[in-house]
Amino acid sequence: MRPIKRVEIVADSADIPQIIRLLERRGVSGYTIVRDVAGRGERGMRLGDDPGGAFQNSYLLTTCEPEQIEALVESIRPVLQRRGGVCLVTDAWWVRH
Repeated sequence: MRPIKRVEIVADSADIPQIIRLLERRGVSGYTIVRDVAGRGERGMRLGDDPGGAFQNSYLLTTCEPEQIEALVESIRPVLQRRGGVCLVTDAWWVRH
């Protein structure tokens, strides 16, 4: 096992392609996306069932090296400030298999 940073992002689904590009520019190429997540935040309720897709959120999970995290978060911050969202960073252990 080795220490890494776990990064969880909930953002407007329309912003996910931009967030992925920002991750890749910082050397982070692996991620998991769960589309149409529901919840309540500072901008109100998102139900995840909007037929037009205008008010849908997605959840993105990725990891990075500890030395990458500050620059990665600072590159994502403007996207989240524009339309809202959440970015959580936690310590984790990578289990090599």
